[in-house]
Amino acid sequence: MLILSLLILVLAAACVFAVRGVRADARAEAEPLNVPEAFFGPQSLEGVLCAQLLEGDITQRQYLRSMAGIAARDEERHPLVVPWRED
Repeated sequence: MLILSLLILVLAAACVFAVRGVRADARAEAEPLNVPEAFFGPQSLEGVLCAQLLEGDITQRQYLRSMAGIAARDEERHPLVVPWRED
């Protein structure tokens, strides 16, 4: 009878420690990640302009004018070359 009581006591202690470990893991998963806000910020000039437009910092006309300027600059720097086929 003594052995059975000791066995039950050991099993109960093992269950308590197992539950503590599961609760600690659950608490660790529940904590939010600390990701810097700059990580989600715009990564390009177009993204910055889009964010400014959505926040109301610039008007739609300013956005369109800026995007046209970006497109013109891109055309100067990297002109589109279309290969010609001769039939």
